[in-house]
Amino acid sequence: MPRIDFDAERVYDDDRFSAQAGFRSERVKVICGFFEPGQFIPVHAPSSDLVVDVRSGTGIVREGETDHRVEPGDVVTVPADTKRGIKADDESRLEALLVTAPPPTDEEHDPVRRGLATGEFEPMAADD
Repeated sequence: MPRIDFDAERVYDDDRFSAQAGFRSERVKVICGFFEPGQFIPVHAPSSDLVVDVRSGTGIVREGETDHRVEPGDVVTVPADTKRGIKADDESRLEALLVTAPPPTDEEHDPVRRGLATGEFEPMAADD
């Protein structure tokens, strides 16, 4: 049984959130997400379900048009094809286990790359 050790995987990046691979197959992707205060995964809407298990810190998980406040012990789910994003509060690091099924495609992550490059939590779609 593969074991995911948050202490061993913990890596923070001053420039953007850090995603440390925990497990991946054709059906599921599991990562340890580490966010410095104010860091985020930009809003995007891949065709995969998402589970966010907050381990430490505080922030928001966007589900469609709703921002869910999260803290340690919270678990938030977002269905496939629903806009989602994750953002640490400005005064708190955030650590979360992120599970997507199936793993998003490279193309579905274009808005994430665009938002990280421009520093936007809600990047506009390429055709907007």
